[in-house]
Amino acid sequence: MIAEPRASNAMFASGGWNPFTEILHCLVPTQSGEIFAADQGNLVLSDAQRRTVYALSTPPGKGGIAVVRVSGPDVLEVWKSMVKTREDKNKGKGTGPIPWKMHRCRVVQPGRDDTLDDGLAVFFRAPNSFTTEDVLELHIHSGRAIISSVLAALSRLPYCRPAGPGEFTRRAFEGGRLDLTQVEGIKDLIDAETEGQRRIALEAAGGSIRNQFEDLRSEIIRCLALVEALIDFGEGEDIEDGVYEQARERAQRLLHTIQSHLQDNRRGELIRSGIRLSIFGPPNAGRREAAIVTAIPGTTRDILELSLDIGGIPVIVADTAGLRKTSDVVERIGIERAKKAVQGSHISLCVLSLPEVLVETPQGPRIEFPQSVKSLITPDTFFLLNKSDLIPSSIIQDAIHDLAHRTAWSASLTTFQRTSEFLSGFTRALQTKFEFHDHSTSQTPLITRARHRVHLESAARFLQAFLQTAPQDVVLGAEELRYAAQAVGKVSGIIDVEDVLDAVFRDFCIGK
Repeated sequence: MIAEPRASNAMFASGGWNPFTEILHCLVPTQSGEIFAADQGNLVLSDAQRRTVYALSTPPGKGGIAVVRVSGPDVLEVWKSMVKTREDKNKGKGTGPIPWKMHRCRVVQPGRDDTLDDGLAVFFRAPNSFTTEDVLELHIHSGRAIISSVLAALSRLPYCRPAGPGEFTRRAFEGGRLDLTQVEGIKDLIDAETEGQRRIALEAAGGSIRNQFEDLRSEIIRCLALVEALIDFGEGEDIEDGVYEQARERAQRLLHTIQSHLQDNRRGELIRSGIRLSIFGPPNAGRREAAIVTAIPGTTRDILELSLDIGGIPVIVADTAGLRKTSDVVERIGIERAKKAVQGSHISLCVLSLPEVLVETPQGPRIEFPQSVKSLITPDTFFLLNKSDLIPSSIIQDAIHDLAHRTAWSASLTTFQRTSEFLSGFTRALQTKFEFHDHSTSQTPLITRARHRVHLESAARFLQAFLQTAPQDVVLGAEELRYAAQAVGKVSGIIDVEDVLDAVFRDFCIGK
């Protein structure tokens, strides 16, 4: 058994052996300011200690360029270990990169001069980078072997670790570069598939949504300042009369503004996530290209879904089974699913076979809806009268006139007669209903996510509570205004919102 050395206070005072000095001699600072043991051969740094992260920021696969992003306090060490430029040969080692300049370089294995690729590198000096930290971007050829070798080389550096989903953007948020609405906007911009989604996401990423929420919050704080002044000083020679009424008038205007945003028919959320459209009708009223269909009623029993860009609006189309009375068990299941799909959609398109629904009456030709579809028709239902090539044009016009209080078109999906008119008319109807137009002057909705709506609804309730507070309860009224300001602040993350951060960032891709 080895005896541990013991030391007395006299030994410390006389300059003898000091265990604390011995320990300090074994510790060295890193570029990031962390203190680690000098002999790290048997030590593995934790993720908390490895603050420099890396990831592939472009889609994986074959292509012209791949971008590997590195961010953190040890970025310059990564540069020295893996980036060899022409300037290094001319000026010698240790000169460091020129910030915000593309450098032609060789990307090499750390500790060796084995070339992994010939590419470009750019260094962004903190805080003038996306993450507000030092950032290095390696622009290399997008081949699977090259990307793998560069990422593997980075993994061998003891102070680096792979980035988590959305970690670069989260660091930008934590560094004050972005607020939560801008973070969400960046995510939506990456995922945007239609013009409407791109437009809303670009507004959010650019800070327009943040500014609107901040204006609301600032106005609530102004109301709160008036009430707080009244609490501190009271109405008299120091405070003018009618301060409480001024605060109430401001709060009333704010409440009206917030309620107008809340009464937007969820336009922003629908455009961001997609409008659900169900196509329904009797059997064989239309045509489905993606399913097995025959002239025999009841052949199609499933629901087919696909996403379409209709006039810049994302539309998730559900084509359902033909609706009719049947004793077939499997077909009945398909019909029940079809009804639930129609009832759960935002809008619906009822496709009818014109020869089958057109009836002659003493007043002229009229459209008679089949019993199987009547219960599913709502004010949000559009109509397409198919097989118009089998009916004279004059009769068709009279039939559509009979549906004057509804939006309807006639076409032939077999001969494509008038299908272009139907598609353009349907596009305009959607744009009108959801207040989306091709020109850029249309107002971008403020609320694009459910959490925005929840916090604004909370703010509205607190403002209403303030307006209902009697003047003698001014202290309680101030508290309601404070809660309203906090509710709006939670949207942009101005106050502590740690509970929502993980939900915001977890769906990001790794390199963002």
